[in-house]
Amino acid sequence: MAKCEICEKSIAHGNKISIARSHVSRRTSRTFKPNLRRVKALIDGDTKTIFVCSKCLRSGKVTRA
Repeated sequence: MAKCEICEKSIAHGNKISIARSHVSRRTSRTFKPNLRRVKALIDGDTKTIFVCSKCLRSGKVTRA
């Protein structure tokens, strides 16, 4: 399953809306997936490969090995 191992961000669900954008337009379901990166990071002094979202990488919550 797609999930950030730092902030627990995972798949979110929503609706696709047609181009017309009227109140009678048809809606179908869609999924929003997090922007995950596979990163070698230092965790408790060990180097591990984890999946981290790009927001956690930018904010400095992960120290890369």
